[in-house]
Amino acid sequence: MNIHEYQAKALLKGYGAPVAEGVAILKVEEAEAAAKKLPGPLYVVKSQIHAGGRGKGKFKELGPDAKGGVRLAKSIDEVVAHAKEMLGNTLVTAQTGEAGKQVNRLYIEDGADIARELYCSLLVDRSVGRVAFVVSTEGGMDIEAVAHDTPEKIHTIAIDPEAGVTASDIAKISKALELEGAAAEDAKSLFPALYKAFDEKDMSLLEINPLIVMKNGHLRVLDAKVSFDGNALFRHDDVRALRDETEEDAKEIEASKWDLAYVALDGNIGCMVNGAGLAMATMDIIKLYGAEPANFCDVGGGAGKEKVAAAFKIITADPKVEGILVNIFGGIMKCDVIAEGVIAAVKEVGLKVPLVVRLEGTNVELGKKLLNESGLAITAADDLDDAAKKIVAAING
Repeated sequence: MNIHEYQAKALLKGYGAPVAEGVAILKVEEAEAAAKKLPGPLYVVKSQIHAGGRGKGKFKELGPDAKGGVRLAKSIDEVVAHAKEMLGNTLVTAQTGEAGKQVNRLYIEDGADIARELYCSLLVDRSVGRVAFVVSTEGGMDIEAVAHDTPEKIHTIAIDPEAGVTASDIAKISKALELEGAAAEDAKSLFPALYKAFDEKDMSLLEINPLIVMKNGHLRVLDAKVSFDGNALFRHDDVRALRDETEEDAKEIEASKWDLAYVALDGNIGCMVNGAGLAMATMDIIKLYGAEPANFCDVGGGAGKEKVAAAFKIITADPKVEGILVNIFGGIMKCDVIAEGVIAAVKEVGLKVPLVVRLEGTNVELGKKLLNESGLAITAADDLDDAAKKIVAAING
């Protein structure tokens, strides 16, 4: 689960991280009062969407010469003018795709005198099985580009979970970021605080880009991106309360109610499978035959008829779907249960696109019998290769 920048900063502030004063608003009419609460005279008006690259983004409605989704303002009147242009309009960034995202919230923040911009993130380093700091002196930039062009400028410091962030760890991180004076002193409290927040709140990613050294020598969290482990949200009612469903795909929200692993994609063939590995193989073979998957949908190993039917409805609700491939290997999941779910869903919502079903495993003959006797326009497939060929051929006419 992702949250907005202003929410992430409030959370980190609770752990002692240095952040600027700021006010989140939903309406243009709130902009003037929000700015008056801040010291000024420099303000930053930030679009709040769940996507990176906001500063370099462009608003669809404002033309190519308009400013991006993060803007400086040197007066309260300028804050209000920016708010009028940004709220309600669609911001397109490298991470949103061409569709962009509508800006429904702004964060008006006190400005900062920046001396240096750094990069700092925490994530789980699977290679060592520990939470690690990933830091670089190249802050404020696309970290993927830094990794590609100058990988020697990125440093990874893994943390021993039993010891926590030690003085030795802080020294390594500070050296990698070339911190001195007041900034090095701030690091002694900041880095343990970030690790504590990551650990206690079950985060999967904590990214600060940039972490700045101000002209007065102190550190400040200038931007913050936080993602949480969805499997741990039951432990954090305060985190769940931060969820903004307007930033999420409606189909993914519905899928979460049924505990379905569903991710919307940009293709035209809907996929329903059981098991993440099989889902990846199914999407790969669809691409091999020249089409694109419209979703990743894993119903899991123990799904019942109702859950399968719900998954099918979610897939068919996507207007981009021109065909559906059901690919089930029945182990714990029984093929007849899948067949019953598909039949029930088709009878309820109808079938307006080609449907190819490949079943194998437990109760496969019974599953095929149910489909064959359903009277529905379902194409059976013998194996995954056959299924992919048939669904791609079907959508191509």
